[in-house]
Amino acid sequence: MMSHKQTPYNPVVSQGPGYEMTPYRSQPPVPPGPIIQQPVQADWMSMPQGLRNCPPGLEYLSLIDSLLIHQTIDVLEVVVGYERNNRYIIKNSVGQKVYFAKEETDCCTRNCWGSMRPFDMKILDNFENEVMHLYRPLACSGCCFPCCLQTLEVFSPPGTLIGTVEEVWTFCKPCFVVKDANNDVLLKIKGPICTCACFSDIDFFINSKDSSMEVGKITKQWTGFFREAYTDADNFGVKFPMDLDVKVKALLLAATFLIDFMYFESSQK
Repeated sequence: MMSHKQTPYNPVVSQGPGYEMTPYRSQPPVPPGPIIQQPVQADWMSMPQGLRNCPPGLEYLSLIDSLLIHQTIDVLEVVVGYERNNRYIIKNSVGQKVYFAKEETDCCTRNCWGSMRPFDMKILDNFENEVMHLYRPLACSGCCFPCCLQTLEVFSPPGTLIGTVEEVWTFCKPCFVVKDANNDVLLKIKGPICTCACFSDIDFFINSKDSSMEVGKITKQWTGFFREAYTDADNFGVKFPMDLDVKVKALLLAATFLIDFMYFESSQK
């Protein structure tokens, strides 16, 4: 862990509709002039160019204030209940693909530990470059195990730690802190008392580190009775300020996967 402290974020003037102020702007502005974008397939988002001090592959996040995460349905898992590696398609607000995420764990780990399992997850772009790597070590969760809580380490590019998402011990509501590579708290995420809701979305609110301001939210979307009852393939939406640092946006994306595994991955619907 680095010994020096990270330079504090500068305050931002305003946010989009529904949000007031947030003190987490450290992403350098895109240089003036037209944005050069690489040609890609029509259903994939083009990658902006010219963004400085940005981990390779996170440039996509500079022009995004929301993400949609769709877990793909595995037919074998639905039919026989055999736990398979999770896979996700990550899109922007207009439906263009941004990333593809795939879990990498062995058969024994998946089927013995279930939703509590440790995992490695790769997040790839359209060119199959690994732009992020997530690692979840094996740990307990819940109020009975306050000394062994959930953690997710986030690397971008792979091998370079940009931060962690850590569970906070509470009796009732789920709570997480988002930290940078220097272990400084950037944001907090708070969920509802009950994470089981029929016919409605479930929101986890993203707050400033002192909990005085809401700056976004992670939403587990209701996907319909059949899909909710017979599969563990979930859909999520993540909303955050447009000018949030791309590394912090990446950490919030990673937090969505941890929330999915902890509260919505169980196949015992």
